[in-house]
Amino acid sequence: MTFSYMELAGYLMTQENRFIAKPCALHVGIQDSGPYQAQPNAILEKVFVSITKYPDEKRLEGLSKQLDWDVRKIQCWFRHRRNQDKPPTLTKFCESMWRFTFYLCIFCYGIKFLWSSPWFWDIRQCWRSYPYQPLTSGLYYYYIMELAFYWSLMFSQFTDIKRKDFLIMFVHHLATIGLITFSYINNMVRVGTLVMCLHDASDFLLEAAKLANYAKYQRLCDTLFVIFSAVFVVTRLGIYPFWILNTTFFESWEMIGPYPSWWLFNGLLLILQVLHVIWSYLIVRIAFKALIRGKVSKDDRSDVESSSEEEDVATNPKSACGSGPSNGANRVNGHPGRSYWAEE
Repeated sequence: MTFSYMELAGYLMTQENRFIAKPCALHVGIQDSGPYQAQPNAILEKVFVSITKYPDEKRLEGLSKQLDWDVRKIQCWFRHRRNQDKPPTLTKFCESMWRFTFYLCIFCYGIKFLWSSPWFWDIRQCWRSYPYQPLTSGLYYYYIMELAFYWSLMFSQFTDIKRKDFLIMFVHHLATIGLITFSYINNMVRVGTLVMCLHDASDFLLEAAKLANYAKYQRLCDTLFVIFSAVFVVTRLGIYPFWILNTTFFESWEMIGPYPSWWLFNGLLLILQVLHVIWSYLIVRIAFKALIRGKVSKDDRSDVESSSEEEDVATNPKSACGSGPSNGANRVNGHPGRSYWAEE
């Protein structure tokens, strides 16, 4: 059943990219073209494929003498060549648009569903009459949609560009899928809905900030990132441990006593909390740099090079390589050009 919902999710993503995301991207000026192609060169290609994608100064000087090229030109070639292997901004925009749409819709659905649920207002209701609690159709579809989506993220992680936090995200997806499946099997769905809704509260804000970043609306991007940071820290380091973990650790023990799956269930919840602390540290560090520099800087978790740099290269390769003049007025959507911050 879950895999049929995964197929449905894949179909919806394709249609959303075709009829919504791509037209929106073109409307805000994101070009439907790949990165600037590096000039074919057998010697540099061999170094890039067999030796290193980031040559040091000594190797650059050797290549400069061998090819009779300027060092700056060789550096530019390697930058263009690296960008060829990375998805264009349009692709990243469409992916973020799909995730933004899902996170926003599922969060609104979760709030609507939980608003009329007694355990949303009194969390101790999660354990009353356990495990003989009815599974309503609304709760069932909430669980299935979340589970199908995270399974799709698990598989797509191996085909998307790899980032520095690949292992952390892999552990997160495993823990999330394990928690959703385990809580469903053990009928801990009431507290499970609270956990899912709490996590969805900040995810759509991050995707919205990424969309603004790709579209070069830097002020909007900075504003959304600040809002996301605040919501993330409050929900993951405040509400989650003091509301969710408190009821799963202490109130459940008090009301229904220890049960065999208690240790595994709370162990998975603790893994999520550890990941929350790691991500909060990264987010606070980015926010701190933004306050100092007056802009949102590169996401320390990402290996993606500057999206703005890629677009500059695509539109004006000579200027990007240092071969043309620059007026220093690099402006984006009416605002001074700023350095990038890459996706999660």
